[in-house]
Order: sequence, then C-alpha cells, then structure tokens
Amino acid sequence: MRHAILGAGGVGGLIGVALAKAGESVTLILRPEALKNYPAELSLESPLGSFSVPVDRAASVAAPYDVLWIAVKATHLEAALRSVTVAPEQIGAVVPLLNGIDHVALLRARFGHDRVVPATIAVQSERAAPGKIIHREMAVRLTFSAIGESRLASTAEEFRKFGFACQFVADEMKLLWSKLSVLAPYALATTAAAMTIGEVNRDPIWRKRLEAAIREVAAVGTASGTPIDAAVVLQYFDKTPQGGRSSMQKDVAAGNPPELDGIAGPILRLAEKHGIDVPVTRELAAMIRGKSVAGHAS
Repeated sequence: MRHAILGAGGVGGLIGVALAKAGESVTLILRPEALKNYPAELSLESPLGSFSVPVDRAASVAAPYDVLWIAVKATHLEAALRSVTVAPEQIGAVVPLLNGIDHVALLRARFGHDRVVPATIAVQSERAAPGKIIHREMAVRLTFSAIGESRLASTAEEFRKFGFACQFVADEMKLLWSKLSVLAPYALATTAAAMTIGEVNRDPIWRKRLEAAIREVAAVGTASGTPIDAAVVLQYFDKTPQGGRSSMQKDVAAGNPPELDGIAGPILRLAEKHGIDVPVTRELAAMIRGKSVAGHAS
C-alpha cells in the first residue's frame, strides 16, 4: 500500500517507521524549506527496536495514495491541507491522528464522510531532529473507527506485528471523547501550572483544579451524547507516570502556539451549547493563553 504522512513529528514519524519497516511505501509530506535537507531515512530509538528505514519525501500530496495520515498539530491543520492537491477520490482513506473532535467534520466536508477514518493514538514519542524519532515508552495504543476496518485491516495487522496495540471500535464519538476526557484536563492543568502531572497531583490546590476540570469535561461529554465517568478518568491520573509533561506544556515552554482551540475549544463551545458551566476549564485556558501571549511578547 502507498501511504502519505502529513506531519513528520513524533507521531507521524513513528507511524512512518512502523509502515516502512513492514515494507509499505511511505512518503513524508514536508514543507518546501524542510524538504531540501531532510534525510532519506527515518531513524528510531525505541523499546520496540532501534533502526533506520528509507522513506520518500515530497512537498505535496499530488498523486494517488491508499492512506493519507494526518499527524500535524491542530494549529497547523489548515496550512498542511493546502499541500494536498490531489482529488479526494484518489485517496483511499484519510486517517487523522489529531487531538480534539472538531477536525473530523472539517475533514469529512473536504474528503467525504466515509473516506475519513477517525483515530486516536496514545504514545510518548517525539522528533529529536529531522528524521530522528525517539519513542520512550513501550506501550502504543492505536485505535480506529470501525468505518475504516475493511480498508485498514491489513495495515492494523502490520502495526500489531511491530508492537502496537491496535483495534477498531464501532462508536467513533466515544473513541474521540475517551481521549479528550483525559487529554484536556492533563494538558490544561500541567500547562497552566507549569508542573509535571505528579506535581499537580501532590499540590492540593492544583489537584482540586484537576478534579474539577475532569468533572467538567465529563459533564460536557455526557450532555453531548457520550457518557463519561469522571471517577474512571481520575483513576488514570493516579496511575499514570508522575513525571509526565503534556505536549501543550512543551509547546508553551518552547514559545510555540498551544493547541487550545483543538483541546479546550470543543469543551467550551459544547458547554455553552448545553448550558453547562465550566469555570475551571475557562480559567485554565485563559491562564495558558496569557502564558502564550507573554512568551510571544518576550
């Protein structure tokens, strides 16, 4: 199969390595300025193995592909899509691995409902340098909407052979909310506090804010048709590695724009739609917005 990957960061790079290792055809779609000096191989350091694999590189999606993987940040989605010049019907499946929920409707408006296969990935992976991916934790959980099972079953099997936990689920909104209900409180609390999740858990004031944010996202998800148990979500934070920092936190620290609209945006908009008060989510988002503005000003 022919795979194009928009976004050659920690997630897109890991996807590319796994597919290329399985013998699939992989093309990384890169910005023109990055394309000039980008290496012809992707290298991986991981508990799953350390090796290099050859990949193709291009500045646009200008030819047919079986799968288009979208692994950019939500803040870069519109710009990344401008590099897709091929007709939608020449792409077999579009698999977005973005945070949040709203991107699914945007992509389906462009590529067609059935062509877009919502998916989530849980992984600790980052790009150390162009073409160099570091994956620090053994577990990788990749979950697809069942709408794509007929087209992606063989690809999912290759991921399983590589070491991913991979499955298809029927309820795609539950799939998306299950990730957002954990990600939003995690990202908002750690970024606003500038703390690891362990430090947030140990600080009485921040732990209370975290718990409140979890209850708020659970209430909004439930009102939107996807029941979420706040107590179950909270258990994740008691068991997760306590040294963890969110990617949003890293973006703010590096002076990059955070994915506030992609992560907090759906909660705030749907809370207003359903008449649910979410004061802590609003407060944390405002704190992060202030940090981001201050960082750009400096």
